[in-house]
Amino acid sequence: MLVLETVLRIRREHASGKAIKAIARDLHLSRKVVRKAIRAPEADMGYRREVQPLPKLGPFQARLDALLEEDEARPRREKLRLTRIHDLLLREGFDGSYDAVRRYAARWRQARRRDVMDAPAFIPLLFRPGEAYQFDWSHEDVEISGKPMRVKVAHVRLCASRVMYVRAYPRETQEMLFDAHARAFAFFGGVPTRGIYDNMKTAVT
Repeated sequence: MLVLETVLRIRREHASGKAIKAIARDLHLSRKVVRKAIRAPEADMGYRREVQPLPKLGPFQARLDALLEEDEARPRREKLRLTRIHDLLLREGFDGSYDAVRRYAARWRQARRRDVMDAPAFIPLLFRPGEAYQFDWSHEDVEISGKPMRVKVAHVRLCASRVMYVRAYPRETQEMLFDAHARAFAFFGGVPTRGIYDNMKTAVT
């Protein structure tokens, strides 16, 4: 079902002398639909919904979501026109109109903008040199003497300069925690005022 905006555009272009075939091609509609819009009585044009219902795309809705998601991540100059996205769907068997794709994409983008506006704001932390460091453990799978082994890796990072010291240990214990700190501070050439930890058991017990 065409929205009033599309019907009026069809009528304007037809009144200006544009051929039905050309209108159908430019709007990605069938010639039958274009003729119907041109011949529809004026009385049929008087009603328009306040909000158009979401187009029924059937099994192609997930595919259109994926195409819009991919396009959202592209640089501005590489973004696809909706006519191109409609063409891609047609090649995959979609038989809906360009108008349905356009309306769905508009609703999709509106929802995406709301999600961005509702997302919590993150304020970056600023630190003075020597003020603080961050400590955390990670695990890595390595091969030692031909045997696979999982090791614990201590990460000590200066918050201001982002300089990092990393050292691997066989286990995550308090003794190794102390050793990692001592070696990191020796590497940095000093001890920051405070440390920031991610609630590690070895640091709080």
